[in-house]
Amino acid sequence: MKIPTLVTPELQKQYGRLGRLVALAGALLFALSPYLPWAYPRTALDNMTYLGAPSTVQFLGLSLGVLELFALVGSHMAAGVARVRGTTHLLHRVAWNRAARAGALGMIAFIGLIIVVVALETGGLANLEYGAWIALVAAGIATAGSRFLAPGRESTLDRAPANPVLEILTIAGLLGGSLFLLAFALDQDDGGTFVVLLAHIAIMVTIALRSGVGAWLSLAGQRHRNVLVFSAFAVAFLFPFTQNGSDANMSIATQVLIFATTAVGLNIVVGLAGLLDLGYIAFLGAGAFTAATLSESTFATIGWKPPFIVVMIIAGLISATLGLLIGTPTLRVSGDYLAIVTLAFGEIFRITMNNLDGSDGPDLVHGSSGIPAIPNLNLFGFDFGEPHVIAGITLGRFANYFFLMLLIIAVIIVVFTRLNHSRIGRGWVAIREDERAAEAMGVNVFGLKLLAFAGGAFLAGFAGAVKAHVDVSVTPEQYIFLESAFLLAAIVLGGMGTVLGVIIGATLLKLVPEKLRFMSEYRMLIFGLLMVVMMRFRPEGMVANTRRQLEFHSDDQELAAEVDEDLPYEFVEERA
Repeated sequence: MKIPTLVTPELQKQYGRLGRLVALAGALLFALSPYLPWAYPRTALDNMTYLGAPSTVQFLGLSLGVLELFALVGSHMAAGVARVRGTTHLLHRVAWNRAARAGALGMIAFIGLIIVVVALETGGLANLEYGAWIALVAAGIATAGSRFLAPGRESTLDRAPANPVLEILTIAGLLGGSLFLLAFALDQDDGGTFVVLLAHIAIMVTIALRSGVGAWLSLAGQRHRNVLVFSAFAVAFLFPFTQNGSDANMSIATQVLIFATTAVGLNIVVGLAGLLDLGYIAFLGAGAFTAATLSESTFATIGWKPPFIVVMIIAGLISATLGLLIGTPTLRVSGDYLAIVTLAFGEIFRITMNNLDGSDGPDLVHGSSGIPAIPNLNLFGFDFGEPHVIAGITLGRFANYFFLMLLIIAVIIVVFTRLNHSRIGRGWVAIREDERAAEAMGVNVFGLKLLAFAGGAFLAGFAGAVKAHVDVSVTPEQYIFLESAFLLAAIVLGGMGTVLGVIIGATLLKLVPEKLRFMSEYRMLIFGLLMVVMMRFRPEGMVANTRRQLEFHSDDQELAAEVDEDLPYEFVEERA
């Protein structure tokens, strides 16, 4: 459904040049406004009080203004290098007018958000300086002028000739920039600054998608998948070296990795097999309690203390066994009924752990008190509780666990991707699309559903074993339904059936509430509203699986053609 506009194509054709000049004036004024003070008190965001010395947040606004200027003159610049081949040839394929219109709206959204945050943090609009109002007016002028720009043709960047050197350098540069961006985001103690930073990233991504650069980057990532994977893990490996020994930030990063690892396991059940599991957190808890009872803690109730690698395998097997026990009698049902059963299982697990206190049941986990004082791991003489100095940089306790979780999630990603592209993975996708049709074609529906349940539970048990040592203690109240809901939301938000999307979704869902603690009364409300907006405008998730994307955009013929290119010939003929 298209949004009606007062600016008709006739007006765009008649006043397009004037609209471009107006938008240029607004973008230029917006780019200069960060050199003016935006707020009076220094406590507003990151001190935007100086004349001629922009703060970091103001520099973000400056980058939007410069990007808008570049988009507005992009078509003329592309025409000027029309005969030049090579890298500049890509300029002709960018949807410049679409990028300019998105950028203008992004500017007004950016400065509008800053005005709201400053008013909330300082107690009123009176604490805003003239620079903020000039920026708002400039963004409004740019937005009004950009409305007279014809949308123009769609981007053809995704059909441009391959340029391996440019593509690899772009991938490496983006991931390297993301390392510093993530480090900067975690260093922000002010929640408002963190929210503004997220908004800026969202605006930049929107501009990239509207201009066609996003599609080109996606294609480049597919062409150089090995480079993308290696660069991503290199960035993750180098992240602890940017924290200067800070345990606070590394604690958050380690919990993000644990959460992401668990979400990837749930993605097998929900994203591939299409089974709605609302009690998945119980499998993470089973792995954590198993590791706690087999640990060196003085409160552990089992005398056997095997090596941690053995403990991880046992924790995974116990979680997988629980998956089989709950799956065998319940996987005959599906949809809402399966969701209710798994929800009940998650609550049964928590209540059972509370009852294992020596009064209502055997004293296995000390009931609601749980098992505290779990010591740090010691693998092959390496003490995870001791700080280590590498290249003059101190890596603390949480950095050690971060590296361990990075290794574990790498293994889990390999397992997930192999399963996804195997015969088993295709069977899961068939079950998700149409269970009865899959069964009619000879797919062992019940066996594959049971395998998905047990496999996902096994991976959760792995993550739970590490979580027990990271958290130092394990209690039943850590594994409530809300955690299962967050895991499911991470998959839906990131993109069902994808690895990168789930990791991004899990990172946001773990990081955003942590940074919004200053709005403890409203942070869940704001978070819920953002989820609603996301599901309205991009229901397939941030990193969408192509097949899932086609389900939500069935009328997109170009997208259907892309899917057909990836399908075997006989499937295309059958669908035709």
